[in-house]
Amino acid sequence: MDLLVVGGSGFLGRQLALQALAAGHRVIATSLTRPIDVAGAEWFPLDVCQVRDVVTLTESTRPDVVINAAYRQADWTTTADGAAHVALAAAAVRARLVHVSSDAVFSGAAVHYDETCVPDPTTPYGAAKAAAETAVKAIVPTAVIARTSLIIGDGNSPHELLVHELATGHRTGVLFTDDVRCPIHVTDLAAALLDLAASQYAGVHHVAGADAISRHELGLLIARRDGLGAASLPVGRRAETGPPGPLDVRLDCTLTQARVKTRLRGAREFMALR
Repeated sequence: MDLLVVGGSGFLGRQLALQALAAGHRVIATSLTRPIDVAGAEWFPLDVCQVRDVVTLTESTRPDVVINAAYRQADWTTTADGAAHVALAAAAVRARLVHVSSDAVFSGAAVHYDETCVPDPTTPYGAAKAAAETAVKAIVPTAVIARTSLIIGDGNSPHELLVHELATGHRTGVLFTDDVRCPIHVTDLAAALLDLAASQYAGVHHVAGADAISRHELGLLIARRDGLGAASLPVGRRAETGPPGPLDVRLDCTLTQARVKTRLRGAREFMALR
């Protein structure tokens, strides 16, 4: 399989490239600024905001599958318009498309969300992700739209770095006890996305971890795993201190788990295994 990973230099994109290479696939990967050190991947600079550049790259590389993991939380053009550009480019070369979306498309009012739930975002980032989903579905009806949650690794994800900075006093802030998500390990997420890429399934799939836990509980798990002072982690409530955003968002992954061979572990499990 020839795989194009858009956003290959990101946290998820790098793991996708590594797993695909290990499986013997050809990997073409893009970066906005500079490539990362993943031996065997073919790197190309790409700004997804430039539709002609995206189309030119896909036409020159002719991938079988495109996985779009590119986004910028504060940039509508990258997150929403960029997704449409990638979808147009994938359609032009008849490549299978897997688009990575987010639980940010939901408000949290319903708490539990399966794939039939209609997006009702309350933040600009959530609105951009919802707009991206709409564009992808319209341009490539056979695409997979994979909504995920907080992505955790073995020490180098944004949330893990935040916990380390808070625990060591290098950053101010709090970890919310009322902000609940379903964290997923980056290796599980990448493997499940590759499972979906190789399948014939289409439409929305929820790809998140089995445990619904607060950002504070997740912080405690990270601190204990890494030998940090868990008692020093500052505690707060999003509902009282902000910033505004969804509180309790739990993705129901029953459908996806029945369709992929990768087991979607919960944070309590993958944190304990390290």
